[in-house]
Amino acid sequence: MRVAIVVPHIFMHQDILPKVIFSPGTLAIELAEGLQDLGLDVTLFTPGPIDTKVSNSTADLSNFDAELRGRSDTYIDLLKKHPLTFITLARQVQAELITEAYKRANANEFDLVHIYTNEEEIALVTADLCKKPVVFTHHDPFNFLVKYKAIFPKYLHRNFISISNSQRRGMPKDTNWLATIYHGMDPQAYKPVENPRTDYVAYLGRIIEPKGVHLAIQTLQQHNRVHPNDPLVLKIAGKHYSGKKDQYWQEQILPQLDDKFIEYVGFIESSNDKQTFLGNARALIIPSLFEEPFGMVMIEALACGTPVIGINSGAISEVISQHKTGIVVPKTTESQMITDLTRAIEDIKNIDHTICRQEFEKRFTLQRMCQEHLQAYQKLIG
Repeated sequence: MRVAIVVPHIFMHQDILPKVIFSPGTLAIELAEGLQDLGLDVTLFTPGPIDTKVSNSTADLSNFDAELRGRSDTYIDLLKKHPLTFITLARQVQAELITEAYKRANANEFDLVHIYTNEEEIALVTADLCKKPVVFTHHDPFNFLVKYKAIFPKYLHRNFISISNSQRRGMPKDTNWLATIYHGMDPQAYKPVENPRTDYVAYLGRIIEPKGVHLAIQTLQQHNRVHPNDPLVLKIAGKHYSGKKDQYWQEQILPQLDDKFIEYVGFIESSNDKQTFLGNARALIIPSLFEEPFGMVMIEALACGTPVIGINSGAISEVISQHKTGIVVPKTTESQMITDLTRAIEDIKNIDHTICRQEFEKRFTLQRMCQEHLQAYQKLIG
């Protein structure tokens, strides 16, 4: 089977990917390589070159790069200073990359095209121009942004793979779902830490209001008031937007860092540092207020043997087995959720870290993810 996996997002470039939080990029690379290990002939389409062992077809970035040189900017500089210009240039690259993949499929180079980061409508509306089957994976909730809600329901007949059952709730019931395939990871990527410290709770992710970081802060503060003999630190890791326009960071997060039990540790880049960060935590807290379509950080924590505390939003209750690998509290009022999360921090001590790792190995490995994609492809092309 010859498969084109198309990841048209501009972050798929070795000059950008290590500097941003973009888990679909890493997933795409591992999926492509895992499928190749299963015997498929895989070509990975990305805007820029990527470090991968599969064939890598890239876009023509000459005009984009010329614009950067003229401004003396890097990709990240342009994204921060002139986001509309960045997005405009990125969409042009996406259109050309998708067109090239469809063109080569029509020339019988591929049996199937998988658009793996379908965060734009370009590939969706032009799929009829491809003579081979096309399948789509989307990594946000389908009803998360107006641009998604406006376009996706027009194309229910396309072939969709959902990343959780809860993600499907953002689309009409008669959507053509090919499969639900949970994300997976190489079991060797993270391992449990021997004799973990467990004197802090970890938050790892983007520091934005929908992720509920302010709830994590208030929860840890309430825990320390209720349990003064068991004080815990909240360690926050991830990206924030530090400019004056980011009112959430400036008004709700930054002032709380004066509390000695609230610590911002920055952006964690290396896998070793992430394993240390997650593996030594008493728990990972995910107080998301929006419908999480999956949440890679949850299975990273489980791989480290660390249980998860979360709010019942989106796929969190699909990934976490209640009182087995974590505790999921109801999504209610903020004050009630803080109370429930505080109680969960106390109860999480009863969870066996060994079972967390076993659950990861049973449900969320890279091999399982690749096998299920292969089955979905076989179903589509017969």
